[in-house]
Amino acid sequence: MDPSSIAVVRPGARRVPRSLRDLPVLPGTGSDLSDDITGYRRLLVVGSDRDLSAVLTKLLRADRLDIEVAHLRRPWAARAARTAPAGRVPLIRDETGTVIAGAALWLPPDGARTVRGEAIVDDERLFDGDVTGVRIEPTTAMPGLRATVLTGPMRPKRWISGRAAQLGTSGAVVVRDGEPAKRPVRRSTFYRHTQGWLRVGRG
Repeated sequence: MDPSSIAVVRPGARRVPRSLRDLPVLPGTGSDLSDDITGYRRLLVVGSDRDLSAVLTKLLRADRLDIEVAHLRRPWAARAARTAPAGRVPLIRDETGTVIAGAALWLPPDGARTVRGEAIVDDERLFDGDVTGVRIEPTTAMPGLRATVLTGPMRPKRWISGRAAQLGTSGAVVVRDGEPAKRPVRRSTFYRHTQGWLRVGRG
């Protein structure tokens, strides 16, 4: 691939691997991400799941899911990420248009010990009543996501796979890739977008 069509996305002061230092570096994270990320054929994201989700959210909202994205969790994967093939995998988002790359949580709001309500994954009930919390993760294959009720010290109980996970509750905090929302919600949905994203290699 032509190096001029590849850029590194580096949030904060993270170090760019030596093998990538000849490439353009795009700073910023979250809403501060530059619009320049849509000007490249492949993006190499040096950062956390939250940093990756910020890039994918930007591409989703710009309707540019044709851009290939590599998530560089380990420095030794950097060189291969320049030329490794890309394959389309499910993209999981919520009703706000925010993508999750690692995991989302539904947790009790301040002052509460449980999330009270009901959640379903597609047509299967995940819980009805009170739970410690719920974890939702994207999967690399269809149907796209899996969800589980957390028991005890945040341990998963059983996983249910599906296209969408929906919650109706008296109040819950949504945590997206480690970042809690500012206010509790009464409804929340995570679901597979109609188009997947182009993941490079395995990061």
